Amino acid sequence: MNEKYIGSRFDNFLDECAILEESTATAIKRVLAWQIAEGMKQQNLSEADMADKMHTDRAALSRLLDEEDTSLTLTTLANAAAVLGKSVRIELITPLDS
Repeated sequence: MNEKYIGSRFDNFLDECAILEESTATAIKRVLAWQIAEGMKQQNLSEADMADKMHTDRAALSRLLDEEDTSLTLTTLANAAAVLGKSVRIELITPLDS
């Protein structure tokens, strides 16, 4: 066992392994994809219906719903949120250990 990490934050470990930003982006994308999928279920929207309401194609919606694909545009995200009657709030914050 590596004593170096006992009592430290998991973020410190990820940062030291140079994967903190990637891990954070993936975690955020998983939550967003889940929220959009849940909103679609609540409104009984198929992927075809959602894409149509967003004025986009199903391939773009599939990328948005793909938990592993972290490349998305704010426009696509905002369009999806608007279709679901929601809005997007993004802010930069100071990390806890700063």
